[in-house]
Amino acid sequence: MILYVGLENGVEGRTLAWALEHPGCFAYGRDATEALIAIVPAYVAYTAWVSRHAQPTWLPEGGDVDVRLVEVWEVYHLNEHYERVPSGGYAVNAWFQHDWKPLTRLEVRRGRQLLAWSRADLLALVQGLDTATLDRTYPGERWSIRDILEHLAGAEWEYLDRLNLAEQPRAALPADPFERLAVVRQCLEAVLPQLEGEERVIGKRGELWSPRKLLRRALWHERDHYDHIRRLLNLT
Repeated sequence: MILYVGLENGVEGRTLAWALEHPGCFAYGRDATEALIAIVPAYVAYTAWVSRHAQPTWLPEGGDVDVRLVEVWEVYHLNEHYERVPSGGYAVNAWFQHDWKPLTRLEVRRGRQLLAWSRADLLALVQGLDTATLDRTYPGERWSIRDILEHLAGAEWEYLDRLNLAEQPRAALPADPFERLAVVRQCLEAVLPQLEGEERVIGKRGELWSPRKLLRRALWHERDHYDHIRRLLNLT
């Protein structure tokens, strides 16, 4: 099968490979070559993850994976005047040609399933953790697990806000990270069906956003930080 890939260079000093037709499937590398190599085992793991939940699975299993690099994005930074700066400021992340395509009804349905499975995995990982574990700090890490959960909810709110879809101001979100995660995700799940077939592309803070990019980023972010939290728990 053919795996269409977009590369995003400069994501915290690494390259991020996106499987463009499979939201939630991605891989990192120190450079483009490493990321492209890593996307194949990442896709194999992704198909296994989907297969555990969807019977029958909608993804082909087994066989060779033909990686096709279709686009490369270089992350850059803007200051408050929308001028490019070497670092700091606002990081303008990848906008791929694929992000222009409206979401189909099937993609919305599958996207909501993927989001539900991803959230269930996250909650299974962190539910029941005591306060000490949630607030523990780790050498070389800037965030505790509680901080990561708060960051996840806040970032998902920002993704919605980029398309003017956030239902309430960020300041009105619950302080408790679990409640905050639930409120923001409820909003995302509610608006996704409304975005079916929507040719909506909005520029905000110097960056383009669409429903497809919203889904792509939301799934990547939660699955990425799921792995992050699991790694921290293995350190305890």
